[in-house]
Amino acid sequence: MHASEEKEPVTVVKIGGNAAVDAEGICDDVAQLVEEGRRVVIVHGGSAEIERLADQMGVPQTKHVAPDGVTSRRTDEKTMEVVTLALAGSVKPKLIRALARRGIRAMGMTGMDGHLIQARRKKAQRAVVDGRTVLVRDNLAGTIEHVETGILHLAMAQGIVPVISPPAMTLDGEALNVDADRAAAAVAAAVGADELVLLTGADGVQAVPDDPSSVLSEVEVEPEGPPPRWARGGMALKLVAAREALTGGVRRVIVANGRGSKPVREALDGSGTQVKIARSERRAERRAARRAA
Repeated sequence: MHASEEKEPVTVVKIGGNAAVDAEGICDDVAQLVEEGRRVVIVHGGSAEIERLADQMGVPQTKHVAPDGVTSRRTDEKTMEVVTLALAGSVKPKLIRALARRGIRAMGMTGMDGHLIQARRKKAQRAVVDGRTVLVRDNLAGTIEHVETGILHLAMAQGIVPVISPPAMTLDGEALNVDADRAAAAVAAAVGADELVLLTGADGVQAVPDDPSSVLSEVEVEPEGPPPRWARGGMALKLVAAREALTGGVRRVIVANGRGSKPVREALDGSGTQVKIARSERRAERRAARRAA
C-alpha cells in the first residue's frame, strides 16, 4: 500500500448469545457501516439457542467456573453436536438473512471451515467444584492458536461481511469448542481491526455483578494473568478477550449494550465500557498496595 493510500477501517462486532441482544438492530448498524465504506466482520455466540436446543434434544449442560471466576461450558461429544447445530444451523442463517434484507452480502463460516480458526485441545482445565479445585480432562475445549485471514480479507474487499462462529478445529480435524468472545478477539487481532465491539445484554462492564447502576466507562486490565477479582462469569471472560485483542494490536475494545436501537454506532461513539491495558506505573502502584496489605 502506498503512503498516500488510506487503509479502510475494520471493525469486528461480536454478537453475544444472550436472548436480550437485538440482532436485528445490530444488523441495521452493520449495514450502515458497510455502506459508509467500513469493513466489518461479525463473530457470534449463541448461548440462549444452545440451551434451548440442548433442552429439546435432552442433552444435559454443565458449566465450569475456574478459580479466577471465568465460566465455560463443559463440551462432550453430544454438547459439541448441539453447539454446532445451534450456531451454524440456527443463529448464523438468521444473521445472514437479516443482513440480506438490508442489501448486505454475508458469508457464514464456523472456525472449522477452511481451518479458519485453528486450535489445540486443552489437556485439562481447572474448575471449582464444591469449594475444591479439580482438573477436568474429558472436555472438547480448545485454545486458539491461529486465524487464517486470507479468505476474510478477500471477502471484505468484495464488500462481503464474514459471519463467524465456533467451533474451531485442530490441524488433524478434531472439532473443539472455543469461547466466542476470545474467537472475536483472535479474529480482530489477526485482521488488524481498528475496533472490537463486544455486544452483550448489559450496558457495559459492571463493577458489581447484577447491578446495572455500577457500569464503568473505562476498565484497565493487566497485560497478563487473571481478570480483575471483582469480574465474574461471562464478564470476566470478556475482559480476558479484550486484553487478548489489545495486546494483539487492536486499537480499541468496547463492551457495550447489544439491546439499543443503534448498538454498534453508540459503542463506537462512546457508550459502554472501553477496556484498556493498565499503564506500567499503575501496575507498580497496585503491586505496592498488595504488598502493603
